[in-house]
Amino acid sequence: MTPEAIVETPLPAVPLTVEGASVLHQMMRIKWPAWRALAVGDRAAILEEANSALGDLETPREGRQSAIFSMIGHKADLLFLHFRRSFEELSQAQLALARLRLSDFLEPATSYVSMIELGLYESTSKVYAGLREKGIAPNSDEWRREIEEVLARQRTAMMPRLWPEIPPAKYICFYPMDRRRGESKNWYTEPMPDRQRMMHEHGLVGRRYAGEVKQIITGSIGFDDWEWGVDLFAEDPLVFKKLIYEMRFDEVSAVYALFGVFMVGLRVPAAGLGGVLEI
Repeated sequence: MTPEAIVETPLPAVPLTVEGASVLHQMMRIKWPAWRALAVGDRAAILEEANSALGDLETPREGRQSAIFSMIGHKADLLFLHFRRSFEELSQAQLALARLRLSDFLEPATSYVSMIELGLYESTSKVYAGLREKGIAPNSDEWRREIEEVLARQRTAMMPRLWPEIPPAKYICFYPMDRRRGESKNWYTEPMPDRQRMMHEHGLVGRRYAGEVKQIITGSIGFDDWEWGVDLFAEDPLVFKKLIYEMRFDEVSAVYALFGVFMVGLRVPAAGLGGVLEI
């Protein structure tokens, strides 16, 4: 391909991303009438089995960990959150919960499947421009090799963020979201430099809350009904309101963001599950 043809070939519109842990949110309702109908001894035996199995999964092991949250409101009673190394391992986690006798007294309210994702907006334009300057055609075999080398370096540098432990904070806030499209404003038709600028401004708001809240973004395009899932962890739930409200005023949220159902809960160790199920 001639240098002139390379210049004329548009650069890809898709920003680079690196992915890490596979993530499953299982929101459950407790079948209270059936649970109450059990004899005290039966409830104790079921809880003992659950405490043992789920307690073992709470210990982080190289990107593998589960946590339980008692949810506030009518949308769900419990959230089982699983971080794993692959979707195969997510399936195993789901089946492990289903095999417990406790699962006879749980029914799914909803679920969410995603993967930890870090967007590389800041570096994507530089990488693409650098490859073009080298005369490498977009989407050619050489282009893909160069891009993979960049992503490999980023995966190594960002490993702690790609394979984190579930933060031990007291509260969780989870919500799914999309970028607006189909109306007069469409995120996916905006030029890369404009999206990069807006995402930078969006990130500045989040960084102001870095000491108060831990945020984990997961990508779900092709995996679930929304495009991203957001988990916020904090010791004080008020920070969720303040952070999300402030973000409403930046351009990327005010113009392009669509939000799903918000869910808030409190961390419950497996050993404390009996406290949630007391009657």
